[in-house]
Amino acid sequence: MSRTPDLGPVPRRIPVETRQVRALLEQQFPRWAALPVRPVANGGWDNWTFHLGSDMLVRLPSAAEYALAVDKEHRWLPALAPRLPLPIPVPLAKGEPGAGYPYAWSVYRWLGGEPARTERVADPVRFARDLAGFVAALRGVDPTDGPRPGVHNWYRGGTLRTYAGQAHAALADLGSHLDADLAREIWGHALDARWDGVERWFHGDLAEGNLLLDDGRLAAVIDFGTCGVGDPACDLAIAWTLLTAEGRRAFRELLPVSAAEWARGRGWALWKTLVVYASALDDDEEEEAAGARRVLDGILSEYVASGRS
Repeated sequence: MSRTPDLGPVPRRIPVETRQVRALLEQQFPRWAALPVRPVANGGWDNWTFHLGSDMLVRLPSAAEYALAVDKEHRWLPALAPRLPLPIPVPLAKGEPGAGYPYAWSVYRWLGGEPARTERVADPVRFARDLAGFVAALRGVDPTDGPRPGVHNWYRGGTLRTYAGQAHAALADLGSHLDADLAREIWGHALDARWDGVERWFHGDLAEGNLLLDDGRLAAVIDFGTCGVGDPACDLAIAWTLLTAEGRRAFRELLPVSAAEWARGRGWALWKTLVVYASALDDDEEEEAAGARRVLDGILSEYVASGRS
């Protein structure tokens, strides 16, 4: 029997309306019921996010699978926060189903900042070093009793083979848009790179939308829905998907990662970029496709420059 997890069907997302959020607050947290509620623009996929007053937010999972992370976040984020060098979300209150909404939900303090797009980073090397310091601190937290890979985080921290079907499908869809033979070589190299089995904490979705800037500097890390303990190589994907070449070198120098872990991290970046690229081309999203192509070119060229290691 295969030990590779099955991701299962695509989650069935449900809509959430502002009036429902107001009703939930009135029913469960009347002390906040008079505060204005408004949707957050580009508030994410796994959760619907709403501003609550001037300094809080309401976060409601958009599907049953995403709701599995709520208890984890309430259990672990308060424990992780004091051990990390940057602010992270810490829940203020946990809500229950109601007002036609079927899942547990959360109220958080709002963390200000703007998404860490490459062109907005003031100093790419300093940003990479700050991010490496955060990742190192997270990895240093005691993993005992931490959440292992599962549906709650889409098996982040587990084997990259879980995503093989998606990677191969994207490669087939992309056809002549890339050097498919080289991409398959990188993917195979990542799958063959063994994990030492030492469990560590990871964020699971370090991406530009989850890294916040203040005046061009890394100021906060948000959205821990995919966090857990296991193989932390998934957090290395950011080295290719956001960092510059110089930043990537600084990032790697400050993290004690083996060649095998670096290869697995490259595999995570490749999977993510292939899927984004194929989807963008299919939807005629030219700007998104161009960005994914740039990242993909960086992954391929870095692998060749490293001596295919």
